Amino acid sequence: MSNRLFQGVIHQMKDAIDRVIGVMDENGVIISCSELVKIGEVRQGIREELVYAAEEITSGGYTYRPVSGGVKAEYIVFVEGEDKMAAKMSKLLAISLGNIKNLYDEKYDKGSFIKNIILDNILPSDIYIKSKELHFNTEEVRIVFLIKFSSKTDMMPFEMLQNMFPDKSKDYVISVGEHDIVLVKDIKPGTDSKEIERIATNIADTLCTEFYTKVAIGVSTAVDNIKDLARAYKEAQVALEVGKVFETEKNIISYENLGIGRLIYQLPTTLCEMFLQEVFKKGSLESLDRETLMTIQCFFENNLNVSETSRKLFVHRNTLVYRLEKIRKLTGLDLREFEHAITFKVALMVKKYLNSKPAKF
Repeated sequence: MSNRLFQGVIHQMKDAIDRVIGVMDENGVIISCSELVKIGEVRQGIREELVYAAEEITSGGYTYRPVSGGVKAEYIVFVEGEDKMAAKMSKLLAISLGNIKNLYDEKYDKGSFIKNIILDNILPSDIYIKSKELHFNTEEVRIVFLIKFSSKTDMMPFEMLQNMFPDKSKDYVISVGEHDIVLVKDIKPGTDSKEIERIATNIADTLCTEFYTKVAIGVSTAVDNIKDLARAYKEAQVALEVGKVFETEKNIISYENLGIGRLIYQLPTTLCEMFLQEVFKKGSLESLDRETLMTIQCFFENNLNVSETSRKLFVHRNTLVYRLEKIRKLTGLDLREFEHAITFKVALMVKKYLNSKPAKF
C-alpha cells in the first residue's frame, strides 16, 4: 500500500524538486524514489542514527528525516544534499507523506476502522458499509482488553503489545491514550471465561517479566457483532474503574465478574449516603476498629461459618461469637443471620465507594 502511495506522490513532485528524493522503510530499504533504479537499495544504519538524533541526520550526501504523524517512525524520507535547502525539503516531504498516509489509513486501514467504532466516531449505519469496503468479517466473536500501564518504560506501550500480537488480520492493537492500549482479539465461539482470563494473565505476566512494567487490565464480555465493540470497550473501562474501588488487590478485572459492585458504582452518592444513614446508627460504622473489620471480612470469606472463621483467625469459637455479638450491639445487625449479613456487606461496599469519591468542599 505505502509503496504505491508514496511513489505516486514522489513521481508528481519529481519535476518540481530538482533533486533525488525518496522513502525508506524501517529496514533501510528504499521503497519509493524519484530515480527508479535506486528502489530496492539498502542503506544500513540510518534508522539507528535517527533514534538518537533530534530531527534529522545527514549522511553520504543525503538528508534523512523520519515521516511524521505515526505512532513510530515506520518510514524515513531522504533528499539529495546536506545543505539547508535539503533540510527544508526533507521536512516538507516528511510532513506531506505523513499526512497523506494518515488520511489513507483512516480510509482503508482496519485498525483505524476499529478505533473509530470503539470511540463512537462512526455512525452505526456506516459501520456495515465500511466493513464491506474493507472486506471485514462483522460476525466474528471478539473480546476487548483495555490495558492501562501504571509505570513508565523505555519502550512504547503500543510497540510492546504489537510485538505480542503481530497478526494484524485477527488482533487489533489500538492506542487510546499515552498509557492506555486497547486489544481487540478474535476468540473461538464458546471460549469460556477462564481461557479469556488466562490470555489477560499472560499479557500482564509477559509485560512484567520482559519489560518490567505493571499493568491493570479490564476485560469485556464477548461480542459477536462488530457494532457491539463500542459497548465492549465501555465494559472494559467500567471494569477498570470499578476494580479500582472494590478489587484493589487485583490487576485483571472482568466486567462479568463485577457483581454488585457494578450496581453500586452507578448509584448517586446522595442515595448511598442515605442508605448508610438508614442502615447504621450515627457513627456506628466508624466505631468499628481494624481488628473487628478484619473479623467481619474473614467471616464473609468463609460463608458465615463460625467454626471455619475461628480456625482461620486462630481464635476460640467463643471469642468469635463474642466479637459478633459486640458488632450486633454496635450496629444492630447480627452477621449470623443471612439478611443482616447481606445488608452489612453491601453497606461496607457502599462506604468504600463513597471513600473513593473526591471530597466536596
